[in-house]
Amino acid sequence: MAEDNGKGDYDVQDAKPTRTNRLSIFSKPKKNGEDLPESPRHSRTAGVTIQYSMDYKKTGKCIIINNKNFAENIGMAPRNGTDKDAGDLQKCFRKIGFDVTVYNDLTCEAMENLLKEAACENHSDAACFSCILLSHGEEGRIYGTDGAMPIKDLTALFRGDKCQSLIGKPKLFFIQACRGCEFDDGIQTDSGPSNDTLEADANPSYKIPVEADFLFAYSTVPGYYSWRNPGKGSWFVQSLCSVLSEYGKQLEILQILTMVNFKVATRYESQSDDPRYSEKKQVPCVVSMLTKELYF
Repeated sequence: MAEDNGKGDYDVQDAKPTRTNRLSIFSKPKKNGEDLPESPRHSRTAGVTIQYSMDYKKTGKCIIINNKNFAENIGMAPRNGTDKDAGDLQKCFRKIGFDVTVYNDLTCEAMENLLKEAACENHSDAACFSCILLSHGEEGRIYGTDGAMPIKDLTALFRGDKCQSLIGKPKLFFIQACRGCEFDDGIQTDSGPSNDTLEADANPSYKIPVEADFLFAYSTVPGYYSWRNPGKGSWFVQSLCSVLSEYGKQLEILQILTMVNFKVATRYESQSDDPRYSEKKQVPCVVSMLTKELYF
């Protein structure tokens, strides 16, 4: 069994650990085909393009919940490497205009109270809202330091019927956590027009769904592990920061997240002395209820 040499040269999963002391997982960037394009161009659908207005005093608030240490009774190992993720995210989101605050090691109640307070604030002078959750997880649930709770209990606080100052504005949630205990073995490869008369920022009088204008960017697909390197950070967060830093002011959010998917899917692969944990892959998952294009 290889020991952690302090450089963080192995990856771990953001889920309840099993047989942890037998794992020794190493990250190796994997170049499989083409690199990211050097000069991406805006992609537009034929017809009218409707964008979220960014003509506000502030881009918006970004809350980062960074859970690293957990109560002994819930059996969760420390999430070494998450502090690098949190620090890189803080710099990255500040660079694209967000007012960022990091909160460390929160219980379930503290997470809910924090976001409930944020949802009750007046966001009238902000263009959008963002929340980043870094923790252990399982499908549909995220861990506080004292146990797990439904992710929906946190995100639902910002629905249109509960947070009126964010009605019609994008609400972005980025979630670095496992969503199950399956491994992705990978597979070897060979090589509507919008109606411009319904502009929400100009005409707020019509009814919109309370679940509209959310975007959820998960580090992995339902049912699967999510990989994190104790020294280098998680595959998803580091890829997100890399793409946002280079293209955050140029590309639309779904273009950005598609590039993140590409980077995680093609450039990372786990290695372990135990073949059950070696050569595993990961791909993030984006769930969008956005109703317009979003450019920062």
